[in-house]
Amino acid sequence: MKIEPYIMFDGRSEEAAAFYKAKLGAEVVALMRFADNKEVCASGMVPPGAENKVMHMALKIGDTLLMGSDGQCKGQADIKGVSLALQVKDVPESKRVFDALADGGKVEMALSPTFFSPSFGTLTDKFGVGWMVVTDGEPPK
Repeated sequence: MKIEPYIMFDGRSEEAAAFYKAKLGAEVVALMRFADNKEVCASGMVPPGAENKVMHMALKIGDTLLMGSDGQCKGQADIKGVSLALQVKDVPESKRVFDALADGGKVEMALSPTFFSPSFGTLTDKFGVGWMVVTDGEPPK
């Protein structure tokens, strides 16, 4: 059994894919548009003008598959109550990915040593996705 996150970017999937590619080295492994499914478009489920928006995408980031969609295509994702935990190998890497993900977003807890990690921090990226960056290794004594 495996759980993989699926995020509704509400009209900003392609922008998110480009951002995660640039910041985390994500690879787009699948991308389907609403227009690829004529039945969905004909049913009226797709907002007018959104036919070329993303119905489904899959991004490979490290060993993880992050999936997403433009959903209702309203332009403002409302992601609440969940964060993605990104585990990295060392403090320099945690700083690099934390700063990259924080670009255009909001830092909630700056990276700092904790009782459980040499470097931990939380942020919400510019798409409304919560992230927890956790660094492997022994916490400071």
